[in-house]
Amino acid sequence: MSLFDPADRADESELPGRRHLSERQAEVMERLVTAAEEEAELRPYAEISVRSIAKRAGVAPATAYTYFSGKDHLLAEVLWRRMQASPHLVDVNLSLEERVAGTVRTMGFGTMETPSVAVCTTALLGDGPDVKRVRTRIGVEIGRRLESALGPGGDPSVLSVLQVTYTGAILSAGMGHLAFDAVPALMAEAVALMTGGHGAAGAAGAAS
Repeated sequence: MSLFDPADRADESELPGRRHLSERQAEVMERLVTAAEEEAELRPYAEISVRSIAKRAGVAPATAYTYFSGKDHLLAEVLWRRMQASPHLVDVNLSLEERVAGTVRTMGFGTMETPSVAVCTTALLGDGPDVKRVRTRIGVEIGRRLESALGPGGDPSVLSVLQVTYTGAILSAGMGHLAFDAVPALMAEAVALMTGGHGAAGAAGAAS
């Protein structure tokens, strides 16, 4: 089971942005998420609080709690918004390794600075129900994108291993143990090893 476990389905109607919001409410929510991302770029996880995020967003802490259950919920939402905004195009003319590497490269997390991803992935480890729902939604999207990269008739076992591999790579990158720009090549090599491809050579080509 991966951190972003798509098998653990969530009720998407309960996720931020799914309930009906007025224009002003939606604007406040966006300010809070933006402020949370800025806090993640500037402070370590332990120094971030709902109060500090709300102050940066220019709203009262009580207002922030109207939309989010806590700082973990807010920081998890930062990752989801990054993924949601990232492009998802698959070039069927590319090799399997190249398709997977390209998908990973545009997944969204790689556009964030390493310290901010470390903060947000720490938040994703939270056990609150709202964090779990956002985490599950991210997992579903990761699975959907990797499945698309594998193409029709892709082996479910390969997909499952790729999801776990990607999760581990993101956590390692967030902790500073792996460069984000190394993740696509790592994923391409994993595909090659599982499918009888060209291994490291294929991964190097996918990374270029």
